[in-house]
Amino acid sequence: MALKSHYSDTPLLECGCDEVGRGCLAGPVCAAAVIFPYDYVNEEINDSKQLSAAKRDHLRQIIERDAIAFAVTEVSQSKIDEINILNASILCMNLAVEKLSIAPQFLLIDGNRFQDKWHIPYRCMVKGDATYLSIAAASILAKTYRDDLMIRLDAEYPMYDWKNNKGYPSPKHIAAVHQYGMCPYHRRSFHLKNQLSLEF
Repeated sequence: MALKSHYSDTPLLECGCDEVGRGCLAGPVCAAAVIFPYDYVNEEINDSKQLSAAKRDHLRQIIERDAIAFAVTEVSQSKIDEINILNASILCMNLAVEKLSIAPQFLLIDGNRFQDKWHIPYRCMVKGDATYLSIAAASILAKTYRDDLMIRLDAEYPMYDWKNNKGYPSPKHIAAVHQYGMCPYHRRSFHLKNQLSLEF
């Protein structure tokens, strides 16, 4: 089933927002914001978690071509340590909205927690990335951007296998932390169980 192209019955510049990397032990959290034309249709776009890496890379080019505006941002591991992962995720989405070349009139936020910095009307939606095209597109941009970043960082610290686990707590990643300790890209205060209790 194709995802919905818009939330409002009135034509607005609706912006979908999503973030990636909440459950990682290393690297930044990344967020994207995407504005499509009001009645935009694309039956290929879906929640990034439902797509292969090759499909995400293919769709990234289409999204960047077809969007009225898009932006991708990151918040560093040190900032995550300072303000916690929930606040870092919300900050990252606000930064993505700020970076857009056109100001949106309405925000569609994946999840159930948000604090709008720009006084733009918004709606939070659990599983929004499986419901609305703009949120799904944002999830794809954030995911591909962050994956590319973690692959580049893997060249510096190959022992953690980031090219495969992208900073998530895979058995190989956890074993490497025990063997080699943390590197500068690890979230120093990131106790996974406690941090994930702050999730959306």
